[in-house]
Amino acid sequence: MDPVDLQLGNKNLWSCLVRLLSKDPEWLNAKMKFFLPNTDLDSRNETLDPEQRVILQLNKLHVQGSATWQSFIHCVCMQLEVPLELEVLLLSTFGCDDGFTSQLGAEGKSLPESQLHQGLKRPHQSCGSSPRRKQCRKQQLVSRRKGLEVLHRQRRRLGWPRRVSPPIWLHGDFSREGSAEGAGSTIQVSALPSRLFQGHPMSSVLKETQGGDQFGELAKKYLQLLRTSAQQRYGSRIPGSGQSHAFHQVYVPPILRRATASLDTQEGAIMGDLKVEDGTDVSISDLFNTRVNKGPRVTVLLGKAGMGKTTLAHRLCQKWAEGHLDCFQALFLFEFRQLNLITRFLTLSQLLFDLYLSPESDPDAVFQYLEKNADQVLLIFDGLDEALQPMGPDGPGSVLTLFSRLCRGTLLPGCRVMATSRPGKLPACLPAEAAMVYMLGFDGPRVEEYVNHFFSAQPLQEGALAELQTNGRLRSLCAVPALCQVACLCLHHLLPDHAPGQSVALLPTMTQLYMQMVLALSPRGHLPTTSLLDLGEVALRGLETGKVIFYAKDIAPPLIAFGATHSLLTSFCVRTGPGHQQTGYAFTHVSLQEFLAALHLMASPKVDKDTLTQHVTLHSRWVQRTKARLDLSDHLPTFLAGLASCTCRPFLSHLAQGNEDCVGTKQAAVVQVLKKLATRKLTGPKVVELCHCVNETQEPELASLTAQSLPYQLPFHNFPLTCTDLATLTNILEHREAPIHLDFDGCPLEPHCPEALVGCGQIENLSFKSRKCGDAFAEALSRSLPTMGRLQMLGLAGSKITARGISHLVKALPLCPQLEEVSFRDNQLSDQVVLNIVEVLPHLPRLRKLDLSGNSVCVSTLLCLARVAVTCPTIRTLQARKADLIFLLSPPTETTAELQRKEKREPTAVTCPRPHGYTRQSQNLNKGSISPQTFCPSCSAESHLGHLAPDLQESDGQRKGAQSRSLTLRLQKCQLQVHDAETLIALLQEGPHLEEVDLSGNQLEDEGCRLMAEAASQLHITRKLDLSDNGLSLAGVHCVLRAVSACWTLAELHISLQHKTVVFMFAQEPEEQEGPQERAAFLDSLMLQMPSELPLSSRRMRLTHCGLQAKHLEQLCKALGGSCHLGHLHLDFSGNALGDEGATRLAQLLPGLGALQSLNLSENSLSLDAVLGLARCFSTLQWLFHLDISFESQHILLRGDKTGRDIWTTGSSPDFPAGAEFLGFRRRCIPRSLRLSECPLEPPSLTHLCATLKECPGPLELQLSCEFLSDQSLETLLDCLPRLPQLSLLQLSQTGLSPKSPFLLANTLSLCPRVKKVDLRSLHHATLHFRSNEEQEGVCCGLSANLLGDSGLRCLLECLPQVPISGSLDLSHNSVSQESALYLVETLPSCPRVREASVNLGSEQSFRIHFSKEDQAGKTLRLSECSFRPEHVSRLATGLSQSLQLTELTLTQCCLDQEQLAILLSLVGRPAGLFSLRVQEPWADRAGILSLLEVCAQASGSVTEISISKTQQQLCVQLEFPRQEENPVALRWDPAPGTPRLAHCDLGTHHSLLVGQLMETCARLQQLSLSQVNLWEDNDDSSLLLQNLLLSLSQLKTFRYADKTFTQAPLQLCPALTPPVIPSPGLRGLSVSPCGQKPQVALEMIFRGTQL
Repeated sequence: MDPVDLQLGNKNLWSCLVRLLSKDPEWLNAKMKFFLPNTDLDSRNETLDPEQRVILQLNKLHVQGSATWQSFIHCVCMQLEVPLELEVLLLSTFGCDDGFTSQLGAEGKSLPESQLHQGLKRPHQSCGSSPRRKQCRKQQLVSRRKGLEVLHRQRRRLGWPRRVSPPIWLHGDFSREGSAEGAGSTIQVSALPSRLFQGHPMSSVLKETQGGDQFGELAKKYLQLLRTSAQQRYGSRIPGSGQSHAFHQVYVPPILRRATASLDTQEGAIMGDLKVEDGTDVSISDLFNTRVNKGPRVTVLLGKAGMGKTTLAHRLCQKWAEGHLDCFQALFLFEFRQLNLITRFLTLSQLLFDLYLSPESDPDAVFQYLEKNADQVLLIFDGLDEALQPMGPDGPGSVLTLFSRLCRGTLLPGCRVMATSRPGKLPACLPAEAAMVYMLGFDGPRVEEYVNHFFSAQPLQEGALAELQTNGRLRSLCAVPALCQVACLCLHHLLPDHAPGQSVALLPTMTQLYMQMVLALSPRGHLPTTSLLDLGEVALRGLETGKVIFYAKDIAPPLIAFGATHSLLTSFCVRTGPGHQQTGYAFTHVSLQEFLAALHLMASPKVDKDTLTQHVTLHSRWVQRTKARLDLSDHLPTFLAGLASCTCRPFLSHLAQGNEDCVGTKQAAVVQVLKKLATRKLTGPKVVELCHCVNETQEPELASLTAQSLPYQLPFHNFPLTCTDLATLTNILEHREAPIHLDFDGCPLEPHCPEALVGCGQIENLSFKSRKCGDAFAEALSRSLPTMGRLQMLGLAGSKITARGISHLVKALPLCPQLEEVSFRDNQLSDQVVLNIVEVLPHLPRLRKLDLSGNSVCVSTLLCLARVAVTCPTIRTLQARKADLIFLLSPPTETTAELQRKEKREPTAVTCPRPHGYTRQSQNLNKGSISPQTFCPSCSAESHLGHLAPDLQESDGQRKGAQSRSLTLRLQKCQLQVHDAETLIALLQEGPHLEEVDLSGNQLEDEGCRLMAEAASQLHITRKLDLSDNGLSLAGVHCVLRAVSACWTLAELHISLQHKTVVFMFAQEPEEQEGPQERAAFLDSLMLQMPSELPLSSRRMRLTHCGLQAKHLEQLCKALGGSCHLGHLHLDFSGNALGDEGATRLAQLLPGLGALQSLNLSENSLSLDAVLGLARCFSTLQWLFHLDISFESQHILLRGDKTGRDIWTTGSSPDFPAGAEFLGFRRRCIPRSLRLSECPLEPPSLTHLCATLKECPGPLELQLSCEFLSDQSLETLLDCLPRLPQLSLLQLSQTGLSPKSPFLLANTLSLCPRVKKVDLRSLHHATLHFRSNEEQEGVCCGLSANLLGDSGLRCLLECLPQVPISGSLDLSHNSVSQESALYLVETLPSCPRVREASVNLGSEQSFRIHFSKEDQAGKTLRLSECSFRPEHVSRLATGLSQSLQLTELTLTQCCLDQEQLAILLSLVGRPAGLFSLRVQEPWADRAGILSLLEVCAQASGSVTEISISKTQQQLCVQLEFPRQEENPVALRWDPAPGTPRLAHCDLGTHHSLLVGQLMETCARLQQLSLSQVNLWEDNDDSSLLLQNLLLSLSQLKTFRYADKTFTQAPLQLCPALTPPVIPSPGLRGLSVSPCGQKPQVALEMIFRGTQL
């Protein structure tokens, strides 16, 4: 183009633009669809001249506004080969806001189409143009030329090359299923197979309705318009210039699995596990199954981001438009990302016609047709998880409300509804019966198919497949269809310039995959940094505000052009109402939006470190519907972590324009946040997210920290996991040393997911529960198991694995010798498959448990399994119960040690025996270092199985273990019959010792039970044989009893026909017991056993609830006769129907059964007479010692001596020659007891009982208990006591007695001389003790805990002299007061045989009187806490004065103060004798010595002893009567010259009087004891008084003094008292010594007792 022509004006500029675009009409058509996504490229324009078509298209672009026009101009300059001069003119004229704003106004539109190609006039070129403008044109040209260089630099800054190749459009899988790719995107898809849409009988031809031809024509036109619109929106496009057709037709359907989970209609949550069925792919035609003809028909398509949900929805629209999906006449596709923009309420017709496609006329008639043919209407709602609008009221409502009514059938009943969503908490509007289909992405074959379709050239195909085969990480990323497309795009860019194997090194993580994609989309590898960061800012702003749709006002025109040029943005038409539509823009996928936002955060100088770290968070996998806006940053933390890798630093530094320090700081901040997150306790979804982030960083230290911080038990429950997730987890676990347990419960897993666990040696427990996995999953798992060297537990439960899938696992299990537990629960395995699994047991030397429950095994197979259990030396238990089938094994310790020794060996070369000669290195399995190529890749696992057998041959340790092992066999509710029992007996006779055999719940009946009972002694059962619930009858019971009569090891047999119980318990065989010494110790231990601890020689036969009657007893006893000679027998006939006749008959038959240990006759409907008649058995049965009867509850038990001392009653033991004599002596000493409770004890019954007991050998204890015992019955009982000489104890417990009963009981003391003690604790408990003939007489009576009160006790004390009591009388707890205590004092003179009495009226409430057989002179009385008042003192003194035999009285805390005590001492007087008074009161430790001596001075008798102890708060005074009057020695005693005189002591008037009283009262004082008394208080008056008193007492013999503060007493007393100072002839000795551990001094002076 001549530059001169460019100076002619905008007319020539417009012509140049038209000629330029006419050269590439395909490019212009693509841009028209991008900027005007709803524009119809009418085929009528094909007849126009190419330049005319270009002018029409440019006109449409221009009228959209300046933003759209500027963006288009930028695209022209960036993508097409435009001369630099023309580019400058275009950007300066059309690419700015002030240029070319009105050139194409009304004038241009008024021209005919034939003239449009000549160009459009500018307004200033019309008539009347100003000459000034012509003059300015030259200046404009000069300024434009000067700006060429500036614009060129700007061009390079924006990243525009000189020649831009056409863009590589992204495949539809890369468009986000909830992103804004939609109607006008440039996605190219291939045709689906037509067979997917066959199967529906309907035709796409419209039927004529009853509304007439016009009505049908309107509907037909609208439906045709729908198809045409869908074809324009989603139909195939013509590939652009330079692009292969195959590149645009790449579409591989992802894996679809139907999920078996129901929805909670209240919460919208998926109830239970989302179980995805393996092996049952769902085709697209199956999504619309028409089997349900009534109600709503809803399908929910669930899939994680990038699985291709939106692409599948668009594919359905395309195929429907092409006529393949002929079961529907109308199809509507709505995307919630656009519907969220609608804020007003809508009706369904407004939703269909205003927001999707409007009819040409009469919309009501069209809508009516749709309603009548609703079963042929399909509505697709894409992005249900993005729906944010609340539910509206009835009538017009929000879009979500309309969706809810469509799903529930209240709108357009019968229509089909399909919704796509990410997994998580779904809206509550979905019906519970909605079909759930899960999208699981790509497996290996689909990835390979996609690669083959993507690359049209054969070399590129082979190169790409080779790269994927060598990189497992990239291969796992390709499981996500969106990432698979990105990987192919990157390989398409890298393969031509790199050697084989090097391209994949640039794609180690998802972040670097996206980074390479951006570089691949950049022309010639040139990266426009500024535009990329600006577009990233737009992406971040959208993520923060929950925005995925942008308008032209949100993005600058250069950025729109940049996004369109690099295929980063897509466009679509947004309809907000009738006639209201505009173009919206969005990133091709939300993950791309997140990646660009991450680039902005990491490289932009506008973002600081703190803002960056706020975005490094971990999100849960569930979509929370409680959020106010969408959370679109699922992968943002992952991309930030990936950009923190050192590998990305050059790329980020380039974006940051060389600011490497800032980039390094941000990268370190991200890593630091991840370190903090790694040490926290996280849920399963967040653990997966953290692993993704850590794996993206490629930091070994961070990966090690994360791996070590994971818990030992790592559960993953109820959230979807992909192969990429497991591969990432495996990569992290490679940095862990400790083992780990992985539990996948309720997690939807893809069939090929186990392949991601290959080589993960850290897994110790691996469990997949309720996954409904199939054969493909099992096959993938079998390839991974041999590579897990530490795997000990494998669980695969709840799947649908068939024989084909199990065969793979069975072949792989022998390659895992370290396994200890394997579970195949609930897998619906066939019998042969179960047998195949069991055959592997000998090849698993460490196995401890095999669980095959829930697999419906037949009886023949079960017997085969029993044979395996008998023959396999490591099996310890086989447990089968209904659906349960479990093997428990116990590997020999020798085998385990041998394996450990083998593990410590160095790796040795192992050569494959197959012809190819493959050689591998055996690895240390325990450390998990085995490689994926443990066995050669060309061989299957079964080819190596036979060569492992020599290492697993049965060793000596195994043979020894087989000989000593015991087997537990539980075959419960397995429908075993008699012939099966015969087979089982023959099988078990050849096997090891059996610890337990449980055949309960089968169909053995009488014959089968008899066979098992007869074989019990031959089967060597050591503990239990259970034949319960096998149809045993009463006739069969006798057969069973006879069958076991010869079984020496039987310890207990329990048969209950009512409860269907038949249980045999066994003990050790006699030959297995210990020697003589051990047996002697065993016999000694029997003496200490509890009743339930039976000795080995005992046998318990329990025939309970069998319906036994009297007529059955004789035959039954015959059957039991053989068991009696084997040891002591415990019989239990409780719960039968023996009645009185049976009890009588049994009493006659019991002597023939020998010595029993016990007999239980409870619940046999016995009358009272029959029960009482059982007492005769005491005289007929020598073994009977205890008879316990509870009549109302029908509890009747006859027991022998519970200590086991009757073990040889039938004869002497060989070890004890005198055994019989010894036991006979013991038998005479052992009391027999009869306990009778809950029985109406009337006089006739008591007479009958006593008559029955008359012949009973003694001693006998009778314990009676009833609700109430009348006085008549009590008198009858007491009258019978003299006729029972063997009676030693009579107890009435929990028996109501009348108030007269105490007197009746007391009367027995005179009626029955053998009564030695009557204990009446209350009117509900009384006990009479009888003496034997050898015992001395002595009677005790107890009337405690009654309601005697003061009056009753007074009456009793009045009668006390007449009662012949020689023991004690207990009257405690009878609610008495001080009156009773005083009356006791007053009564003592009349009771000469009372020797001691004690009364405590405090909390103890005791009142006891002790008697002697003869009159006793000295009596002792103790009164405690009696709270005497002043008026009681005189009465107490009177009683003490009259009780001449009372010699000692103790008053403890009786509330007597010093004054009252002084009065008491002064009032007590006696003719002669000694009387001691001991007082303990709190004031005794506070009173001074002078005050205490003053109290003693008031005594009426002579004081002979005084003892004061302040520690015990006690004052003791002994008085002697009568008081002897003596002339005290004058105080003018004149000792040796120079010694002090007593008259010189100034004691004061009061003290002088006190000394006089003491001289008179204490003249006969012989002993004075002071403890902890301070003598030097009160100005030393006490010490002076004591000095004078000691020198004046002529009969004082002993003086004791002890005080912890006694420091100066020796210095003061010794000079006055010791012989060197005072030559007293009466003082015999003086001692001062420490006392106790405290600093205490004891002083003791002993006088000779001579008179001065």
